[in-house]
Amino acid sequence: MKVLFAGGGTAGHINPALSVADYMKEHEEDFEALFIGTERGLEKKLVPADGYKIKYIDIRGFDRKHLLKNISVLYKLQKSESDCKKIIKEFKPDAVVCTGGYVSGPVAIAANKMHVPAIIHEQNVYPGLTVKGAEKYVDYVAVSFEETIQHMKHADKCVVTGNPIRSEILHADRETARAELGLSDKPFVLVFGGSLGAAKINDTMIKVIKKLTADNQISLLFGTGDRNYAVVTEQLKIEGIELTDDIKVVPYINNMSTVMAAADVVVSRAGAITVSEIAALAKPSILIPSPNVVRNHQEQNAREFERCNAAEVITEDVLTPDLLYDKIMETALNKQRLADMSKNVKKLAKTDALEQIYDLVKKLVNK
Repeated sequence: MKVLFAGGGTAGHINPALSVADYMKEHEEDFEALFIGTERGLEKKLVPADGYKIKYIDIRGFDRKHLLKNISVLYKLQKSESDCKKIIKEFKPDAVVCTGGYVSGPVAIAANKMHVPAIIHEQNVYPGLTVKGAEKYVDYVAVSFEETIQHMKHADKCVVTGNPIRSEILHADRETARAELGLSDKPFVLVFGGSLGAAKINDTMIKVIKKLTADNQISLLFGTGDRNYAVVTEQLKIEGIELTDDIKVVPYINNMSTVMAAADVVVSRAGAITVSEIAALAKPSILIPSPNVVRNHQEQNAREFERCNAAEVITEDVLTPDLLYDKIMETALNKQRLADMSKNVKKLAKTDALEQIYDLVKKLVNK
């Protein structure tokens, strides 16, 4: 089976595609995958690192604030659609799998015009602009929530699968992971602001780290995002903060499955893939939803976890170093609270999305 994958920009679009590809590779003897992305997105780093080939197109998303800029976007869309047709003609895929982001748009359109069956996956409750635009060109729309179907014009194409979760996440073991990381018996807190980082979380964490190094009660790994690492480390120096063996700051977390499995508490944004992985691993969390997303879907994700007593939620408008520090300490040092949150979040987990998406692709190929 030959499958063409499209999804790019952030890890939230790329990792689901990689997860599906890895699952198919395990279940298909003659599996071959090719990815389409842009050279600006994280796919340029993540896809080759996972052992897959990738080809690049020049495409950007629509600018909702500066409409005149979309003239060039429309030109790029037309050009990238033509490029995608050439890639499809050369690769000859049996099916196409799109996982969102503006890269998926021209790929879905090209696949339709080349008569190649396609599926697109939506991670969030409210479908993004690309998914809504592409739904008429694909055979199936895999969604993560029942509610999403209400917002689609082609409800008959929708199948509720949940979010694809990487195999290494599903099979990660806490004790093995902690041993691999050489952690002590202290509670271990993992903090990250998404694959690209988050300036507000980074700024807040600088003063939180100052308190944590003085307390010496927990272990912490903080991923700043590549583009923000130099700024954060410089600010730590200015504040006179000396990191310890238990408090580590890194630009990017390459072994997320290991560190998340080892964590007692996860502090993060509330993107769909992130909260799905948190639920799969039954991790207590402190969620700081990004306010810069369409329809505020991250806060909706976070509030659902909060409603189930599975997470603490801090919105950016009230986020302060003191508040975040207090939440971390109150959660990480309270064993009963950790146990209750872990039990509650496990109930929210959906772990068979990979199998369901694979079955949908097989149906398309065998038609």
